Amino acid sequence: MKYIYLLLALFFITLLWSVINPNEGFTCFLEIIPALIGVSILAVTFNKFRFTNFTYTLILIHCIILFVGGHYTYAQVPLFDYIKEVFHQSRNNYDKVGHFAQGLVPAMIIRELFIRKKVISNKSFFNFIIVCICLAISAAYEWIEWFVSVASGDDGDAFLGTQGYIWDTQSDMLFATIGAVIGLIVFSRIQDKQIKKITL
Repeated sequence: MKYIYLLLALFFITLLWSVINPNEGFTCFLEIIPALIGVSILAVTFNKFRFTNFTYTLILIHCIILFVGGHYTYAQVPLFDYIKEVFHQSRNNYDKVGHFAQGLVPAMIIRELFIRKKVISNKSFFNFIIVCICLAISAAYEWIEWFVSVASGDDGDAFLGTQGYIWDTQSDMLFATIGAVIGLIVFSRIQDKQIKKITL
């Protein structure tokens, strides 16, 4: 439990930093809402289903990515402005980090749920279904971005974050898919070890 309390402390410290004098208040609100909803669900279900510390750590990292994007807006994160200048990029690409995490972290959450709840008996389709779910989540998020931008006009432009790139939506979903695939390849064994400790 001490580790969980540490993660929660880091979550709330970063959240507090994010909401103090953000670049755009409305965008900050939109960016941090998914993290707040997610953590609320995890808190409510904590006694019924407790994820491994590894999965909780990934969730915290994803939340921090959202908080940074909320504080600065995804198009104005200073480190990625510097990267843009150094590598002569046409845009600030911090949003691609967010969408990469949007694939990787849900993939590991879904994977742990599937394993521990024995959702899929045929292992041949296991990773394929996880990647498909992550792609569906990414597509749904793009719908939300589109809806908010249409509904709020100029106020939603920073949330949409295309920065004039016409293939932004498609590349966002691609990065989420890549994140899901890499997460499954790189982190499955680590997650398996922690799941075994819980189930022993």
